[in-house]
Amino acid sequence: MAKPKPMTAKKRNGIDKKGLPSRHVTVGPERAPHRSYLYAMGLTTQEINQPLVGVATCWNEAAPCNIALSRQAQAVKQGVKTAHGTPREFTTITVTDGIAMGHAGMKSSLVSREVIADSIELTMRGHCYDALVGLAGCDKSLPGMMMAMVRLNVPAVFMYGGTILPGRFQGRDVTVVDVFEGVGQYAAGRMSAKDLTELEQVACPCAGSCGGQFTANTMACVSEAMGLALPGSAGAPASYESRDAFAEKSGAAVMHLVKLGLRPRDIVTKKALENAATVVAATGGSTNAALHLPAIAHEVGIKFDLFDVARIFKRTPYIADLMPGGRYTATDLYNIGGVPVVIRELLDAGYLHGDCITVTGKTLAENHRSIKLPKGQDVVRPVKAALSPTGGVVGLKGNLAAEGAIVKVAGMKTLTFRGPARVFDCEEDAFTAVQARKIKEGEVIVIRYEGPRGGPGMREMLATTAALYGQGMGEKVALITDGRFSGGTRGFCIGHVGPEAAIGGPIGLLKNGDIIVIDAKRGRLDVELSDAELKRRRAQWKPRRHDFQSGALWRYAQTVGPAVDGAVCHPGGKAETHVYADI
Repeated sequence: MAKPKPMTAKKRNGIDKKGLPSRHVTVGPERAPHRSYLYAMGLTTQEINQPLVGVATCWNEAAPCNIALSRQAQAVKQGVKTAHGTPREFTTITVTDGIAMGHAGMKSSLVSREVIADSIELTMRGHCYDALVGLAGCDKSLPGMMMAMVRLNVPAVFMYGGTILPGRFQGRDVTVVDVFEGVGQYAAGRMSAKDLTELEQVACPCAGSCGGQFTANTMACVSEAMGLALPGSAGAPASYESRDAFAEKSGAAVMHLVKLGLRPRDIVTKKALENAATVVAATGGSTNAALHLPAIAHEVGIKFDLFDVARIFKRTPYIADLMPGGRYTATDLYNIGGVPVVIRELLDAGYLHGDCITVTGKTLAENHRSIKLPKGQDVVRPVKAALSPTGGVVGLKGNLAAEGAIVKVAGMKTLTFRGPARVFDCEEDAFTAVQARKIKEGEVIVIRYEGPRGGPGMREMLATTAALYGQGMGEKVALITDGRFSGGTRGFCIGHVGPEAAIGGPIGLLKNGDIIVIDAKRGRLDVELSDAELKRRRAQWKPRRHDFQSGALWRYAQTVGPAVDGAVCHPGGKAETHVYADI
């Protein structure tokens, strides 16, 4: 698609509405009824004649991740107004994983990513807004917001709502993952009920998203590395009022993009996606990035699947010592300079494409020219002294995973595992067995029928993996699933195994005792069965019927694609005949 021409000049504010979507609701005598609704909300004639900027947030009272977004949105709106735009605030849903985790509610989590993107698209289309500033806090809302931006292709700026501050428990920093692991410790008799109660009351002390390099902070790093967010905007904790200054700058920045005619698809290129994957790998980020980056690419019409992400992971040094595999929180990263420090170190070492354009109108290299790696700290290491020579996340392939699988190896010492399968057809059964201490050392726990279609919804398994770790079994067993893992998961846990069990993938053919071999050095995931035996079992396999035969989860299961391509639900940018921005 040809790059759009910059907007023509106009005396009042430098922007001509002839090229903007809002002309359909604000220009001409036939739009008098439409304008009457805008007057009803207190807008002036001048404000109606200015570009209309959607300010989308995921504000709600469901969890701390999003509770501060309403405040930040007001600062964004001020920035838009100062730059002669007219902000129109609206909200969308979220499903917050920390509360949805470990029960049927988690089936709604990944589905919410699509609903978020769709609802933003529909709001923007229905009201003909000219630009978008999106604020998001928890895991699926970040990629959902970015997917909407590149789908619509109006000038857009993303802003993260900010991390939570770490809690303090018995003299150390803690996050919500410590609470999940505390459940396992309590079940194993290694933590008292009193200590578990104290831990749950102090682990999450304020507003903000989960405090390690879990999925929310991973995708926040992506927003800066990919160029959709202002440099440094991902860093400050949600409770810091300094975030409001970034919010106001984001509002002004989107108006600058309107004047330049610079759109998300000019920014989110193949090289920008590679930059994003590089920063994920270098920070030991969440395996969910291998689901969300392909989904964002799909909106543009770029092929960038799990294997493309894994290729980047394999070549990237792991330099940021962040939880859950490392020692530090997202707040610690902010205190030494934030994501720009990681980006600058990777730029200097030649791992990033510095010529990628960003929402500042400048390149990634230009944005970070003055940044330096601080001395006297070990949160982010120099590339020459990396924690490991390859990224903290590894892609796998083999006769159990022709469509791929993924594992987070950041902080792990042992990268190979061989053991007998212990098979479960849902997470609840596996969690019950873990809590009852029925899992044996050396086993490979298999949780299947939890994929995008089979779940439906591709649940995360943090409750199970954290309980294992809390019992001291985290390094003594492995776990594979066609579902997902939280960014907070640690241990030998392989997710996104495809093809999934629900469509007859090999993971659905496994039996207790089958020998599974995991080799994260070579990137392999195999079962020691012959092709003939797998073929024989496949002939005997019968599809399972899940319990969601109507509603949103049923509809999702009918349309969702495989995890290797991002678990997307529509044809994407390649199938477009036009985009919203060009109406």
